[in-house]
Order: sequence, then structure tokens, then C-alpha cells
Amino acid sequence: MAGTITKRTLEDIRFGNDIVDVIGSYFTLKRSGSSFKANCPFHKEKTPSFHVNPQRQIYHCFGCGAGGDVFEFIMKYEGVDFAAAAVMLAQRAGITLELDQAAQTGQGPDKAMLYKIHEEIALFYQRCLLQMETAEHARKYLAQRKLTKEIADEFLIGYAPDRWDAAIKWAEKKHYKIDLLEEAGLILKSSKPGAELRFYDRFRNRLMFPIRDAQGRVIAFSARALDEKDKSAKYVNSPETALFKKSRVLYCLDKARRHIVESHEAILCEGQIDVIRCHQAGFCAAVASQGTAFTDDHASILKRYADSVCIVFDPDHAGQDAAIRTAALFMVSGLAVRIAVLPPREDPDSFIIKHGAEAFQKILDTAMSATAFQIQILSEREKADTEIGAMRIAKAVLETISHSPNAVQRAKLIQETAERLSIPASALNDDLRQIVNKRQRSSGRDNDVAKAQSASESKMPAEEIALCEHMVHITDHPDISPVVRKYLPLDMIENALCRALVKASIQSLEDGRGIQEIIREYDEFSEELQRFAAKVQMAPTKTVGEFIRLDSVKDVILRLWQKKLKALRAELEKQKIDEKLRHQMTCDLRALKNWEDGSAVIELHLAEGGAGG
Repeated sequence: MAGTITKRTLEDIRFGNDIVDVIGSYFTLKRSGSSFKANCPFHKEKTPSFHVNPQRQIYHCFGCGAGGDVFEFIMKYEGVDFAAAAVMLAQRAGITLELDQAAQTGQGPDKAMLYKIHEEIALFYQRCLLQMETAEHARKYLAQRKLTKEIADEFLIGYAPDRWDAAIKWAEKKHYKIDLLEEAGLILKSSKPGAELRFYDRFRNRLMFPIRDAQGRVIAFSARALDEKDKSAKYVNSPETALFKKSRVLYCLDKARRHIVESHEAILCEGQIDVIRCHQAGFCAAVASQGTAFTDDHASILKRYADSVCIVFDPDHAGQDAAIRTAALFMVSGLAVRIAVLPPREDPDSFIIKHGAEAFQKILDTAMSATAFQIQILSEREKADTEIGAMRIAKAVLETISHSPNAVQRAKLIQETAERLSIPASALNDDLRQIVNKRQRSSGRDNDVAKAQSASESKMPAEEIALCEHMVHITDHPDISPVVRKYLPLDMIENALCRALVKASIQSLEDGRGIQEIIREYDEFSEELQRFAAKVQMAPTKTVGEFIRLDSVKDVILRLWQKKLKALRAELEKQKIDEKLRHQMTCDLRALKNWEDGSAVIELHLAEGGAGG
């Protein structure tokens, strides 16, 4: 989409999408007091810990920590970015998107037009398949593969005519500029000097499988050759474009993602027809990569929906090796991995056609762990009963296990490996430790990342948590803001997340926008801060008994200053210097027992140059 969505439109979208209605359209919410609850869709649980607060228009899971506003829910549940979530919610509320004209001056590709071209030419290719006499061999191929007209319609399978300019002529009738077709990857520029055609079609005489993004929009094509004499690749995919990045797109994810969320497991296949056959047989959690190996990005995408994957690759040597490599890749992302074993010379498509869905379900049910599969495969290639054979197998399996960052997963796989290879688990653990240490030494460590992780995982000071629990209610209690701004420099808040949330709360009051919306604009800590903010917003109120909220905030400010001055005094005592200043700090600490005296002391310190003077 060219441009950016205006703030006014975002507010309209927010107000037009009540979070209870939106989340309730995905799964059942049950009222619990003033809020609603359900089993969390983002992790397995038996007791509901997922809460939705209609007053604050946020959700939070007290089990896994997921939380945010209605935009954040759509982003996480649907696996889309913020812009796509805004579009989906706008469509739901019947809101016309208004774009910020100031942001439309860039020279990038017109994505809206590229989406339109892809969708329309996919329909053109489908009409060619159904209506052209010269497409009879394509229809026969589909019949041979037992891909019915209903399947072709559902997956929008088409046919690219055996011509050099079919797409070009189609574009001319639609009045689309030739450069847009080139940006879409549908045509190529001729490299031959004096060629009759300056451009020619990329896809010719091929069966066309549209590739859709997670929102169901056509963004590319995978084209299968129909002429056995064709010396080019059997499958040709669209090149990478402004819409299509191979490493970040999974075939059929738009149809599969809801089923993956429900089952908590994705089925990974190697090809489009395998995936189509799985869906037709009722295995609707099946996806595939786009003619390339699975990537880290694919693992990250599936991690949004599932906590495990089941790999169903071809049972030949190459397929077995690919399954093991893919398993290690997904283990890095913290996913559990199972590998299904098909009979020789079968793939999901052929197996389901011959034996049916029930037999394929048994294949999935009996899928092995990644290490059990690897041991079975390597035992057929190595002499496992010899010392060198056992060493080779153990080393290869430990390399796979070493990719897992989860201690429980590693322990479970080590135990299984020990039993299958009849090797003590302690010995395997010793070798695993050596592999991990060697990898760490060779790769080195990123100090900045380590510090950021340490800061994030460290225990947050209680006073700062308490302050955040008040600050998130700042729009209902605007008298908090001037007190915090005047008496508490933000650099006195030690924890980075707490500091960012306090800053966002103040900005929320000044801008008249929601805290979650402001946080989304922060480059630093954005996702983690969203979760933290939602957790704090859902926390029970602290303003009970004799304290009102403003008095509670003042009390927190006094405690933070007490903590600061005590630390400064301790440092002076350690160095045994400036006895007069140490005595003054002792007096100041006594004054910080109440707001009337304490606020005067704070003002004096700030006037003298900041916290601690």
C-alpha cells in the first residue's frame, strides 16, 4: 500500500473494532466478572488464562505473557505486520483507509497495483486452463494427477499459453503499463539485439499455481512444465519482487494458519501438489516452501502459530537428509519436531491417492522425533554395531540436538538417543557440551545483545513496577503527569522497560492516543514492551484503602529518591569523603518520609543538578 495510514484513520479503526467482538469472532470468550476469558490460542493450556478487558480494550495471557490491543492480537493471531492488521480491521469495520499524503512521495513500486495485477492475471490463467483448446494437455495432466476441477477452482490453478506474448497482450487490453508487469516478474526483457519482441512472457506452456501471502493475496506463481522435452527446470517460480520474498512465504499458509493454531502443529511438505492433496484429504495444516529449503524466517513464521512441526518429505536419500536439516533449523526456533516416514517411492500425494486419509493419519501419528529418525536413517548407512559407526552416528545426532535452545527438549532427546544407541546419557551429555562450547567459541558472542537480554531478564525493581501500574491509568488520572514530570527524571528509572512504559504513558496523555499505539512506534523493545504494558494494564488496581492514586504515585517517587540517595550516601561512606555532604543526605532521607518535606528536598536536588545533586 502506497503511503501510510493517518493517525485519525487508525483511531477510527480502533473505535470501530471492539476487542471483545474481534477476538470473539475467532473463538468463544466467556464472561468473568468485568472481563472475558478463554484458553489462550498462543500456547497449550487446560485452565483459561487468556483475559480480555473491554474497558481498557486490551488482552493479556497470564500463562505465556502475550498481550496488547486489537491490532496486536490480529498481528499475532493472523501472523501479519501492523499495516496488514490495520487493513483487515478497516475492512471489518467498513472504514475507507485515508493515506498520509506526506508519506506518498517515495519512488517505490505501487504495491496496490501489483496485488491487483497478480490477482487478475491468476484469473486469466485459470480461464485459459478451462477454456482454451490448446490447454487440453494441461487438463489431461490434472486428470492424471487426480486433481479435479473443484480442486483447480479452489486453488486457482491455471495455464500459461504456449506463446511469447500472452501476458503482454492481456496487459495491453487491461491498459497496464509494461514496467508494472516487469516489476511483477511476469515478463522478461529481451537480451538479444534487434529482437522482434523487447519483452516476452516468463511463463509459457506451464501449469500455474498461484502463491498467496498470509492474507490470501496472490503475490507470485509457481509454474510446472508440461512438455517433457522442455529442457528448463520442471518448476519455475516468480523472481523475488516487492511482494514476493521466497524465504518468507509458505505455500497455502493463508488456508492453513487457522488449522495450525487449532492443532498447534504444522505439516511440512516439499511441493505444492503434496500440500493440495493434504488439504483435500482433510490435513489442512499442511504448507510447503517455494522451491527452496526452509529458512529461519519460515521457522519464525510458523512459531507464531504452532509449537511443533511434522515433516513429511520424500523417503529417498535426498529427502531424508533434507528432513534432518530442516528439523535442526526448526529446533533452533524452539519448536518440537517430528518426522513422518513414508514407504519407499511415495510422497504425500501418491500415498493419499493409493491408501486414503486414514492411512496417512497413521503415518502422522507414528512420526518419530528428529533424533529417532536420524538414528534410524544413519543406522542403515553406517555399521552401528561397530565403535566407529556408533561414534559417527552419535556425533551427527548430537549436532542436531545442539541446535535446540530448550534444556527440556535437549534432555528428552539425549535420553532417547542413549536408549537407542545403548550409550550412557552422561557420555552423550559430555560430548554435547563440547559441541556447544566449540560452536560458541567459533561464533563468538554479541556483547550488546547479551547485555540487552540480561537487562530484559533481570528482576524489575518493585517501586518501578508500582509506578508503571499507576502510569497506565494516566488518562483517567491526568493529575499524575505533572507530578511525575516535575519530580522524577526518567533516567532515575533503572529498568529499560519500565522507563519506556512511563514515557509512553505521559506521551499518551499529551497526544490523546492509546499507550499501545504509542509503544508500537518505538523502535526499541517494541514487542516485549507491548507484552509488558498489557500485563501491567491488566493488573489489579493498587489504589485501595487510605491512598488515592496520586498519593500512591507520590509515595513511589519518594521511595525512588530514597533509594537513589541511600546509594549515593553509601558510596561517599565507602570512600570516606565529604562528611558534611553525607550528613546532609541523612537529613534529606529523613525529610523524604512525607511528601510535604520530601518534595522540597527533591526540588533542591534537581535545582543543584539532578538526582543526588
